[in-house]
Amino acid sequence: MATLDQKSPNVLLQSLCCRITGKSEAEVAHQFQYAVRVIGSNYAPTIERDEFLVSEKIKKECEWYFFILFSCLQGVLKHRWSVLYLLLSLSEDPRKPSSRVGNYGALFAQALPRDAHSTPFYCTRPQSLALSYGERSAGLSGSVGTSGISSLGVYTLNGPTPTPQPLLAGQPPQPAGGGGQPLGSRLAWTLPVSSSPSSTLVPPAARPPLGPPVPAARVVRPRRDGDPAGEVNEAALVRDILYVFQGIDGKFIKMSAQDNCYKIDSKVVLCKSLRDTSSRLAELGWLHNKVRKYTDARSLDRAFGLVGQSFCASLHQELKEYYRLLSVLHSQLQVEDDQGVTVCTESSLTLRRLLVWMYDPKVRLKTLAALVDFCQGRKGGELASAVHAYGKTGDPQMRALVQHILSLVSHPILNFLYRWIYDGELEDTYHEFFVASDPNVKTDRLWHDKYSLRKSMIPSFITMDQARKVLLIGKSINFLHQVCHDRTPPGKITAASKSADTPKDAAELLSDLEGAFQEKIDAAYFDTSKYLLDVLNRNYLLLEHLQAMRRYLLLGQGDFIRHLMDLLKPELVRPATTLYQHNLTGILETAVRATNAQYDNAEILKRLDVRLLEVSPGDTGWDVFSLDYHVDGPISTVFTRECMGHYLRVFNFLWRAKRMEYTLTDIWKGQMCNAKLLKTMPELSGVLHQCHILASEMVHFIHQMQYYITFEVLECSWDELWNKVRQAQDLDHIIAAHEVFLDTIISRCLLDNNSRSLLNQLRAIFDQIIEFQSAQDSLYRSALEELSLRLQYEEKKRQREEEGQWGVTAEQEAEEKKRIQEFRETIPKMRSQLRILTHFYQSIVQQFLVLLMTSSDESLRFLSFRLDFNEHYRAREPRLRASIGATRGRQLSNI
Repeated sequence: MATLDQKSPNVLLQSLCCRITGKSEAEVAHQFQYAVRVIGSNYAPTIERDEFLVSEKIKKECEWYFFILFSCLQGVLKHRWSVLYLLLSLSEDPRKPSSRVGNYGALFAQALPRDAHSTPFYCTRPQSLALSYGERSAGLSGSVGTSGISSLGVYTLNGPTPTPQPLLAGQPPQPAGGGGQPLGSRLAWTLPVSSSPSSTLVPPAARPPLGPPVPAARVVRPRRDGDPAGEVNEAALVRDILYVFQGIDGKFIKMSAQDNCYKIDSKVVLCKSLRDTSSRLAELGWLHNKVRKYTDARSLDRAFGLVGQSFCASLHQELKEYYRLLSVLHSQLQVEDDQGVTVCTESSLTLRRLLVWMYDPKVRLKTLAALVDFCQGRKGGELASAVHAYGKTGDPQMRALVQHILSLVSHPILNFLYRWIYDGELEDTYHEFFVASDPNVKTDRLWHDKYSLRKSMIPSFITMDQARKVLLIGKSINFLHQVCHDRTPPGKITAASKSADTPKDAAELLSDLEGAFQEKIDAAYFDTSKYLLDVLNRNYLLLEHLQAMRRYLLLGQGDFIRHLMDLLKPELVRPATTLYQHNLTGILETAVRATNAQYDNAEILKRLDVRLLEVSPGDTGWDVFSLDYHVDGPISTVFTRECMGHYLRVFNFLWRAKRMEYTLTDIWKGQMCNAKLLKTMPELSGVLHQCHILASEMVHFIHQMQYYITFEVLECSWDELWNKVRQAQDLDHIIAAHEVFLDTIISRCLLDNNSRSLLNQLRAIFDQIIEFQSAQDSLYRSALEELSLRLQYEEKKRQREEEGQWGVTAEQEAEEKKRIQEFRETIPKMRSQLRILTHFYQSIVQQFLVLLMTSSDESLRFLSFRLDFNEHYRAREPRLRASIGATRGRQLSNI
């Protein structure tokens, strides 16, 4: 087009005259002047100045080539009516009885040489432009349209127009200009230029030059209804075959319902070669029926959806082009009939010529029929996947055809996709899109349950990662509107790019799935996800709430937890049935005001609360007390009910472990405070030493467990969670990281199902610590009571001596000795009780260590080494020695 714009209209018109007449510029001066007068004239009042009407008339003369010319020159020519009128005049034959365009066309035609009328303008070619046989074959094989079939010439035979001389000579018309350009699916069904056997077999040197054609010799054609002898001739079969091509039974070839194919009646007398050729050609009718049956059945089925209707429309489009080809063949047959039944030329329609000419259409119909079979029972994205999978072939024509159909089929899917990622709207009436919506889900579960992926509907040309991003984009937009109540228009969140308004746009996207399409998805994904996370952090303090969970429910705020235990101790030692939540809530507020927790955000502190668990018989306040954290609104999407249940379980475990630490601290304080007081009672030294040893074992165990829980479990897991949250690109990444965090601490704190036996042993150890505290308190209570009585006895004795009296009487001394003896008799009982308690505690610890050594978690095996660092328990338990040996063997084998 750039070359045309640089030339003047006069030069173009003179070139056109030279092209038509085949003469030099000097020889066409007369025709050029007449053409100028016709174009610039303003007469012909009887002719309607209708551009469309004139173009339709020209189409009847040279439909395909005019279509190419008219499409290319629409944006170049200004006086289109004048040029079209000229072309119509040029196409008129002055030898006809009447002219379609009037006397002016005839006058112009008389001014042209006779040579100009012997061949239509699209068939005339200067001698210098004639291609050799090899060049023409190469040009044809290289011109592939967008629908997968070569852009080839076509017989343009309409109405009573005489057959062009090259056609009668066995050379179908060719477009001027040599090699064809891709013309798309409209030319995919056309007849091949070199399909005439008489043309392809003649060597280049023996061919007549292009120019005035030589009239072909006339031969006598048999009658179309058969020979008088009864044998069906080829001409009758040709007419039958043309009907069969359309799925219509002919006179001799009919559809066999039993064999599901077109067959020639066995009674018909026909030679084997014609019968075989007819059978091969009749396959087109069977293929046509297969495709047509599918489209007729599905076109009116609304449940088939938009994607299915697009598929049917693409099949209809292909069938339409197929029908255009059949109309050309019928026109050729009609022309031959009009010229006389008994007369034909060498280029007349024959079965062999039809077999050659219909080869490409047959391949095309086979592809469509196979595609129809492959797509049976599919709809929506699954149908698009089937079409896309069928295009993975090495045949370029078949691949181009499938790509053309895929561009039509994927057009609704891409429209669904753009509507979803840019507006958050999902209008999928027939469930064709790969994003599904559940209208019954409430708003609080919108992110988790309302939208999901239909994996069967994900087109194969869209990856799972792209589908996940598409789901997240639309889900984020709806979450912002419905849960966060953010009224920002989607256009301000991410800039909407051009959608797939036409199948051509869809085809362009499909051709660059890893480029432009991926960029659009990524841009919308990053913009929408970033905006959503900003809203959650800025307006709803998501990160602050996450840190509050760590400080309060996971006991990260040490000063607050310690002070809270001190305040709650008098309440929690009471039976659980005597506790009241409002009293505990007041204590909680006191602990907040007295520690650094008071400096937290008020939005966080008001969510902190006390919760009492279900009470069982014999429970104390320590067993039912729990902290709680209320969540609602958008943050409940991250802190779901399941997550809060996990936090509650972890808090109870940590609270009990913290209580053990608190209890052992009280035990140690009692031992330190009473050590000097009880030095005057040497009979207790053995029992007290036993208490000190057992308490030291328990302190070592609890300290190692606290180190493991606090540092190896909570701190390491929290650091991983925080890094993932800071690097998260969307809300799903935060939710996934949070769930992994909770699962990790649940598992490594022995709260999962696989660690139930370990947890039971650990709880038994905790119970022994509580029992030891009770036993030691009873021991100290008895010892201190005895010490108090002895001190009172000595004090009375001293006072009486100061008064000058005897310190004690013999009776009092006897009573004192008796009481001391009774106390000393209780000491073995205390010692045996401590011995039993120690033995039971050590046996439970040994079982716990065996379970740790056999655990699959490496951190738990290392914990067992720290708990038994001096192999104290290993010397007592043979199973520990075997377990340690087996563990070392596994480690060496792994190395």
